[in-house]
Amino acid sequence: MQLFNSKRALVLGMTLSALAFGVQGAQAQDAAATQDAPASATATDPAPAAATPAAPAVAQLNPIGAPEAGKGQIVFFRPSKYAGLAVSFSVREGNTGVIKLTNGTYGVLQVDPGIKEYNTSMEAKDTLRMEVDEGETYYVLQSLAMGLITYRPIMTPSSEAAFQAKKLKLTKATATDHSSN
Repeated sequence: MQLFNSKRALVLGMTLSALAFGVQGAQAQDAAATQDAPASATATDPAPAAATPAAPAVAQLNPIGAPEAGKGQIVFFRPSKYAGLAVSFSVREGNTGVIKLTNGTYGVLQVDPGIKEYNTSMEAKDTLRMEVDEGETYYVLQSLAMGLITYRPIMTPSSEAAFQAKKLKLTKATATDHSSN
């Protein structure tokens, strides 16, 4: 019990030290900024506009255009991995195949705004429901998990940064419809 309390005290002390240092560091920065300010500035002078930092640009390894007028777009992508190298999956809207992803590929789907539902299956079925807005681009990562016998596809919402992290190829595979037999 004594060991637990001493670890707890150590963590608490480190946290308080970090907080105190952060406050002292902020006060020191404020003081330095005040000393560097020109002497001619008065309280009645308007404050200079603060420059808003630009969002860091994401490197465009996988170029995609803007959505078509009146549409939204969904980028389905599957990074290249050793696991599931020879496996491909069709992404379907209902039973209609819209994109087929092989290892290391992506596809762009132009859609009307509204609620959409996409699914993919092999041993198990995964469904992703999303709302698409006009003029917006959405990213969906397709990954694999091991099932009982073979791989299971998993679709999860993602980001442009994740999509642009590795060079991918635009899919040329033809999506297959799901038969209701």
